[in-house]
Amino acid sequence: MTDVRSEIREFLSSRRARITPQQAGLPAYGGNRRVAGLRREEVAMLAGVSVDYYVRLERGNLAGASESVLDALARTLQLDEAERIHLFDLARTSGEPKRRRSPAKAVRPAVQQVLDAIESPAWVRNGLHDIVASNRMGRALYSPVFDDPRRPVNTTRFAYLNPAAREFWIDFDRIASDGAAMLRMEAGLRPHDPDLIQLVGELSTQSELFRQRWASHDVVLHRSGIKRIHHPVVGALELHYESMELPSEPGLVLNVYTAPADSPAADGLRLLSSWAATQEFEQAEAAVVAD
Repeated sequence: MTDVRSEIREFLSSRRARITPQQAGLPAYGGNRRVAGLRREEVAMLAGVSVDYYVRLERGNLAGASESVLDALARTLQLDEAERIHLFDLARTSGEPKRRRSPAKAVRPAVQQVLDAIESPAWVRNGLHDIVASNRMGRALYSPVFDDPRRPVNTTRFAYLNPAAREFWIDFDRIASDGAAMLRMEAGLRPHDPDLIQLVGELSTQSELFRQRWASHDVVLHRSGIKRIHHPVVGALELHYESMELPSEPGLVLNVYTAPADSPAADGLRLLSSWAATQEFEQAEAAVVAD
């Protein structure tokens, strides 16, 4: 992952391989093609660059490529928004010799106060998918994740290495795919980050599924949607989530989970709140006895 040139090469070649001549609007001639998707010459022609120049780009030499060239590549390879952002991230990273700052592992007290003021489940994560702060409802909702003694807990490590994840997330396959794809986007920003390298290495050595998803070079944006979970205490919950970057905390994202009023999920959250309050009270009592 520390080899940005290799990352660029594999990303561009994998995107090129999935576009057929017909999808690109090129005539389909007879005979056998030696490649599944577009040839390099075809990408160069459609992007309006020379073949030699495109070959250099696909070999990992994105540093110095103009925005217009990157736009042409994104259009030719039919990249979606996440893939286009990843391409531009790789171009910037390839031209930056210095290491970016590692993801934060904690939040300021003021951010924790904001979390505690939110009644719905909420937590803050970094680019490694570490939950670096949470409110009471967030800890209750993700209680199986917080059962891990390691701190900070990591949602993607839980997804790939904890068998309980398949029961916790009803849409496990999508959750697992998104986790790997989001880490791949983070690798475009921080290819030399030691914590990211360690996490990807840990998941790769312990999970065949992660190795498969990581090798796809897929990327995805995680902004809003529906998360379906099976909570061990309150049962099935279908929740809406919003992911918002914190401008004052670069690299940190606030996740908030809500349910429509008078829905079964809203009833489930009320039950979860009662359970969380009971758990908090029992823990406080236990701490007093211990003292």
